[in-house]
Amino acid sequence: MKDIEIAQSARLAPIEEIARAVGLAEDEWESYGRYKAKVSKKPGAPRGALVLVTAVSPTPMGEGKTTVSVGLADGLRRLGKNTMLCLREPSLGPVFGIKGGAAGGGYAQVVPMEDLNLHFTGDIHAVTAANNLLAAAVDNHLQQGNTLGIDPRRITWKRCMDMNDRALRGLAIGLGGAANGVPREDGFDITAASEIMAVLCLSEDLSDLRARLARLVVGSRADGKRVTCGDLGVHGAMAALLRDAMKPNLVQTLEHTPTFIHGGPFANIAHGCSSLAATRLALSLSDIVVTEAGFGADLGAEKFIDIKCRAGGLKPSACVIVATARSVAYNGGTDNLRAHIENMTRKFGLPAVVAINRFAADTPEQLNEIARVCEEAGARHALCEVWAKGGEGGEALAAEVLNAVGNGDNKLRFLYPDDMPLKTKIETLAREIYGADGTEFAPAAAKELDALTADGYGNLPVCVAKTQYSLSDDPKKLGRPAGFTLRVSRVKLSAGAGFVVVYTGEIMTMPGLPRVPAYESVDVDANGLISGLF
Repeated sequence: MKDIEIAQSARLAPIEEIARAVGLAEDEWESYGRYKAKVSKKPGAPRGALVLVTAVSPTPMGEGKTTVSVGLADGLRRLGKNTMLCLREPSLGPVFGIKGGAAGGGYAQVVPMEDLNLHFTGDIHAVTAANNLLAAAVDNHLQQGNTLGIDPRRITWKRCMDMNDRALRGLAIGLGGAANGVPREDGFDITAASEIMAVLCLSEDLSDLRARLARLVVGSRADGKRVTCGDLGVHGAMAALLRDAMKPNLVQTLEHTPTFIHGGPFANIAHGCSSLAATRLALSLSDIVVTEAGFGADLGAEKFIDIKCRAGGLKPSACVIVATARSVAYNGGTDNLRAHIENMTRKFGLPAVVAINRFAADTPEQLNEIARVCEEAGARHALCEVWAKGGEGGEALAAEVLNAVGNGDNKLRFLYPDDMPLKTKIETLAREIYGADGTEFAPAAAKELDALTADGYGNLPVCVAKTQYSLSDDPKKLGRPAGFTLRVSRVKLSAGAGFVVVYTGEIMTMPGLPRVPAYESVDVDANGLISGLF
């Protein structure tokens, strides 16, 4: 059966049963239909252990990290652990592009699968609306006299939409005469790359959200003074648009494991983690929380630790690294796996368990080779068969994770201290995690880093926008590249999110569609039954 057919044939528990299972009172959640809910409960004291799921550098189709996360949570529940799962919301860009949905797969899925992958509860659209309200406010301010003195050539705030559309990367607006605004260059990012998505995912509550929105920098004056969302007076209205989006979304897996799906930043162009609010709430409601960070450990896991854990005071107890025979072949051997194990255990101090995610075509020799490398690197490992067997296929992995959590040998550390200079933070990340020999800064990037430091932003962490297919900034350098220089093309302040975005290589914040897009397979019949999602 196809993923969507498995999901559509499942028996879902009414959402009130899932809410009761995690101890939510009736006034602490509101239903969005029969199988989804928004949760308004405030987090209590954390009681659970946090397990981070990451991966090796992926192939273009991904290595099943979300599927493993779902199956691991189900496996932990089968072993008698009160477990919750925290995942990101799918963007319509990948859903209709190349990767498809993000609900897991096979018998390790979050449901309702169609709702999750298509609009869900509207959070991402709320982020789009808030982002574009700010963009409209900037252009209206220019039109109405520009009392703040914003330089149209120095506006950094872009519009966004939740779709892959390369034609919108750069465009001219305000054309057609004075009534249509001030002519200038503009462009679109995908909503997952909007700073407002990062703000939503790192805010503690509505008050924190509103304060962060006020700090968003939209551009600068001719003298270099930065202009903020608060200066325009639009942050309150944006917070109102995001009021319900701040509430975590409660759903379930095929095996009824309670799941928060909330926030959706990409890890290659943003910080790649679900919301802090959902994670904290899950930690106060359960004994063990499984969460994932996007793409390989050089991206999502690094940002989870250096940005999300730093901002939210989180301390994961262990990590899971998803590896496949397919990824080993794609990367030309096991060196990439070794690099990710070493980074998580030696650089970040986390006990690691490698989930060997089994595909139908894998041979015993391929799987044994991965296991051998794990043992040489000092990492626990387990064969993972959750796609075919659901939680049952995740019990071996769950047992290894419990052993790692129970040993208490977590020595979590950040890669760099807050007071390290911004350039040195980037150089440290490039050397220690990516394996670069050095870092090259474009003149404009170096100038902006100096300006950010002079303006008091030097203590912020860095969020590197980089290809997911390589440890380097070149997607063609697979495996464990050496002898390369990380090229920093530009940097951008995300004052509301609380980090500095560092752009490397040819990274784009508005993806394009592939030659054969996934949308060609998606359809709906006369009865409203959706097909073609995967």
